[in-house]
Amino acid sequence: MVTVHTLLAIATVYNWSLVQPDVKNAFLLRDLVEEVYMTLPPSFHTKGESKSKADYSLFTSSNGASFIALLVYVDGILIASNDSHVVDDLKLLLDTKFKLKDMGQLRYFLGLVVTRSPKGISLCQHKYALEILQDAGFLGAKPAAFPMEQNLKLSKDSGILLAGPTIFRRLIGRLLYPTITRPDLTFYVHWLKQYMDKPREPHLQAAYHILQYVKSTPRHGLFFPADSSFQIKAFTNSNWTSWPDTHKSTTGYCVFLGDSLVSWKSKKQQTISRSSAKAEYRSMATTICEIVWLLSLVSYFRVSHSNSAHLFCDNIATLHIAANPVFHENTKHMELDYHQFELGFLRHFMFVLNINLLMYLLKL
Repeated sequence: MVTVHTLLAIATVYNWSLVQPDVKNAFLLRDLVEEVYMTLPPSFHTKGESKSKADYSLFTSSNGASFIALLVYVDGILIASNDSHVVDDLKLLLDTKFKLKDMGQLRYFLGLVVTRSPKGISLCQHKYALEILQDAGFLGAKPAAFPMEQNLKLSKDSGILLAGPTIFRRLIGRLLYPTITRPDLTFYVHWLKQYMDKPREPHLQAAYHILQYVKSTPRHGLFFPADSSFQIKAFTNSNWTSWPDTHKSTTGYCVFLGDSLVSWKSKKQQTISRSSAKAEYRSMATTICEIVWLLSLVSYFRVSHSNSAHLFCDNIATLHIAANPVFHENTKHMELDYHQFELGFLRHFMFVLNINLLMYLLKL
């Protein structure tokens, strides 16, 4: 989905046309029991097409000033191009092979409602949100202003075990999909996902509270402005020992392509950090991996990113470690792979410390 976000963010700036063909017979065949070996046809690369190494479902082709990108997911196809004639030729070619149904301009793709205007492109999942509310019986529920109560403490042993855990598991499973356009839900849904093994009553009540928040914000989503730049900016943070059961920390980051939010994550760290600086350091390393991959991805869209990517962090000790790997007292217990990663990649990026942002965060 990061590839989808990135493609739409670039398409709205370059004013590319976005069309959506659909394969008619994708699910009409019976289940295969034989082993099937597939390879690209011999003539696939004769016209300059190339498969992205950053995402194998993305195919691009350039011919002079013309550019076209093809993004495929099962039977969903998204085509972006600056040349409408090239798009027509590609649709005719694909129709002879797979029998396509032309859905016209992009409006609904993989459950995402796409709305385009001269100001940019907006994504939301209000149709899916209403389906979740209806399925859970929360269409008439009281809306909530926040996805979860402040200072709420949850653990694997608090509360009464649910007699039927299927309700909780089904609800969390359905709430995972809206997180691809709702970064405000990501942390809370992934938090509750940790308790799907043996869910308890407080976990279910917290999930219901998220539904009440969705009820008040069904049309919230992403917006990719048309007047944006292609400067990559990332913000990273960590929540030290935020998991009471394991004492592990949480990594959180968001990556912007200009003014468009294209990638974000909230994930429990694999190891236990002995200080907040170490947790922040690991969070920075994870964010750098995402930046490196995103730089590779945007290159396939003929986007030149000549400037340094900016990574913002509000932990002074972590910034000292990134600038000076021989900060012995704070790094002697860190794993070797993090230091090797930093020596290999941090030298290629200029970390810009926004003093105003830092002072503001310190005041908070």
